[in-house]
This record gives sequence, C-alpha cells and structure tokens, in this order.
Amino acid sequence: MIAPNKRKAIFLLHQEGMGLREIARNMHISPTTVMDIIAQEGEMPQAVRKDKIEIDPALLATLYETCQGRAQRVYEKLTEENGIDIAYSTLTRMLREEGLSHKTSGRCQQVPDEPGAEIQHDTSPYRVRLGEKTVLVQGSLLYFRYCKIRYLKFYRSFTRFQMKCFLHEALVYWGYAAGICIIDNTNLARLRGTGKNAVIAPEMERFARQYGFKFVCHEKGHANRKAGNERGFYTVETNFFPGRSFLNLEDMNHQACMWATKRSANRPTGKTRTIPSVTFEFEKPYLKKMPPYIEPPYLIHKRKTDQYGYASVNGNYYFIPGTRRHDVKVLQYADHLKIYHQRKQLGRYPLPPDGVRNEVITPEGRPKPPQRPMYRKKPTVREEKVLRSDKALDDYLNFALPKSGKARHHFIRAFFGLYQKTAHPVFIQAIQRALKYRIKDIKTIENILVLILRDGSIELGAPEIEPDFTKRDTYIEGCFTDEPDLSIYEDEDD
Repeated sequence: MIAPNKRKAIFLLHQEGMGLREIARNMHISPTTVMDIIAQEGEMPQAVRKDKIEIDPALLATLYETCQGRAQRVYEKLTEENGIDIAYSTLTRMLREEGLSHKTSGRCQQVPDEPGAEIQHDTSPYRVRLGEKTVLVQGSLLYFRYCKIRYLKFYRSFTRFQMKCFLHEALVYWGYAAGICIIDNTNLARLRGTGKNAVIAPEMERFARQYGFKFVCHEKGHANRKAGNERGFYTVETNFFPGRSFLNLEDMNHQACMWATKRSANRPTGKTRTIPSVTFEFEKPYLKKMPPYIEPPYLIHKRKTDQYGYASVNGNYYFIPGTRRHDVKVLQYADHLKIYHQRKQLGRYPLPPDGVRNEVITPEGRPKPPQRPMYRKKPTVREEKVLRSDKALDDYLNFALPKSGKARHHFIRAFFGLYQKTAHPVFIQAIQRALKYRIKDIKTIENILVLILRDGSIELGAPEIEPDFTKRDTYIEGCFTDEPDLSIYEDEDD
C-alpha cells in the first residue's frame, strides 16, 4: 500500500513534467503503479465491497438483547436461525458501529498444555428460570485440558455423592481419564489442608483409584492453574444460557449435554482453532482407558417398612410387594433405587423427576394399593382453611405466614395447635395484639396469651355444648341426677 504523502508527490512530479519511468525509478515502484496513481490524481482509492452484508439494525439490537450481549450467541442465531452467512469479525465490527458491544477483559496467563496430562473439575452456581420458577442450580464441569472436550451437568444441590455420580457419568461417557484431576480446595473431596498440603478424603481416594486418577488441589491464589476450566464456565454464561429457555432440570441437562459434549466438541476452539473431538482422538494414546465395567456410585439407606409395605426414601414412599414390617436396605444410584431384604432384591425403581415429593410409587404396571403409608403426613391445607374462616386470623396469616416451604408447614401446625387449646375470645385478642405490634414468633404469642389470662378482663362465658353430645346416655343421666348437698362441708358455729 502506497502511503498518501507518496501518492501526492508522484502526482505533483507528473504535473511538473517528469516522465513515468523517471518517477518510477526515483520512487522505487513500477511504472504501472505510477500510471494508476496519476489516474487517481494522487488520492487513496476507495475500496468497494461488492459482497457487503447489510443487517437490519433493529434485528441486531433485538438479538443482542436476547442473547444478553454475547456476540458468539448472536452470531450463531444469525447463521443458524436467520440464514445470514456472515464472518464473526464482520459481526463484531457491526456491533461496535451500532454501539452495542463492550470491551472484554484480557486473557489470563495459562501454563502449557500436554497430551494426557490432566483433567479438571469445578462447580459454579447459577440462578436460572425453570418453567415458571427461578431456582438456584449448581453447574458441574469436567474439562480435558489438552483436547478441550467438556462434560456439563446441573444439579439442585451438589454433595459428595453427586460429585461421584457426575465424575462416573462423564468418564464413562468419554471412556478415558488422565492421571490427575485438578480441583479447587473443596470439602467434597478434601479432608484437610490446601494446595500441595491438601489431604484427600480416603473415601474419595478409593473412588478415584477405580478410574485410574488421583485428586490434586491447586494452590490458593493460583487461579490460572485452572484457567481452562474457569474459561469453560465463562463460556457457559456467555454461550449456553443466553437465548435459551428450560422447562425443568431434565430439559436443562439434555440441552447442556447437546451443547457441551456434541456441539462444542465439534467446533474450533478460539485460541488454536483446533477441533476438540479431533484432538481427543490424538490424545487417547496418552490417556488411561476406562475398565469395561465400573460399579456406579451409590448411597445406602436402612429403612423399616410400615404395616402396609411402604418404605420412605427422600420424601417419597415406595411400595414393596410381599413385605410387612421388614428391615430393608435401599441402594440409591444416580437415577434409580434398588431395594434388598436379606440379600434378595425386592424391587427396582427409577428416581422421580426433580422436585417430586410425598408421592406413593408402585412397581411399573401395578396399581397403587388402597392403603396409605402409615407415616405419611397430611398436608396443612385443612388447618389453614379452618384458620382463615375467621377474619381476624385471616388478616394475621396474610401478614405472618411464610410463602412456601417447610417454614410455612411448621408455622401452620404450631399456630393451629395453639388455636385448638385456647379459648376463642382470648386467642383473637392475642392475635390482634400480635398483628398490631408486627409479631410473627409463636413463642411470643404464647406469652401474650398468658398475660391476657392473668389480667382476667375477658369474660369467657359458659362453654357451648354440641347438640349431638346432649343426646348421649351419660349426659341425659346426669341431667336427672339430684344436686349434691354441699352443706355438710360448711363449718358449724360452736
């Protein structure tokens, strides 16, 4: 590219009468280039792109907002859903021109990658919308450092058992593992200490040994040690969540599997432009191949069946045919249960969907028994309905009652119990006073009731007698009984 000043000089020399060859010799350029510059009158040529792509700014702004400002997701939606073939660099330029893009932070420093060196695991919390509810989930990510393949899954809670289930599922899926697994200083795998001084829990050491690796905690303050895995979570935030919706946790995990293990594995990486699935084939000889079969992790629950043959596990009731008052052992796997009695398997149940509680579950193809589980707690709907029939109590419940969960259940039970054992006028006065002073604590309401009863200002009146009670033989017999003569107990005057 000829500089603008040099172009102007060539044009002026030509205007002064210097020949083309002499100008070319002095400027060290070809005579043809001199002729082009003279024809352009020494000005820079305006490049015209015949294949320039025009995108509606409104569409660009809508996609940018839908994808939460993530340019990669905007690019995917334009190419896949709108059929617009555009280069990623061109898209980012358009976003800058429209004033939509924002500066990104610099890339963190990483240590060199080596084939078969390590895998990395970490978790990260996310607040997402599942159906009509916004819930907190834990994302678990396994990352092969060299080839960049990933395995992603989300959980409502992430315990040591969930960690085992996830690693088993991911490693069996890929069929290979590295010699070490880099983790943070989490108590899920660590017994004590941090970094190189960390002592891994014996339970987790035995678990890792089955798969041919060992856990290693990175040093505190050395976040770059797991930069690849941390970058994976950034990609989840910027590429997986934007523009997607989820019906439930199962739907979310299905989409996560398609995105992380299938789609991302066949797309070039941003830094080296290598395809993870292809690089994985190259790395396989350096990795440890999984054994043909490894027993999946499980939890053991010891339960007693009730008189109707039900065993309670995780808030649900499982019917076990042919059992009455037996001690059973329940093995909980990642997606199913096995129930044993004296080394004999009595039943196998798939785990219910996320959030299902207080359900009676029977073997497939068998109707539910007519009997309810003996220890199954009834909901507090009836108690709340009785309480809300009174205007004063309804006003107080609207103020003090928790919205949902166990706290709401326990509050109604305690409040209703107090209502049953207290005279109605006294209880109403106490509740009105509690509402006035914004009191929600049941114990404080009990203290208010004691103060009111000590005061003695409330006339309780005679108790009401139900009509059915007056028809009982004992009541009728008592009505015809003579009044007792109490004068014999009076003191006689001497």
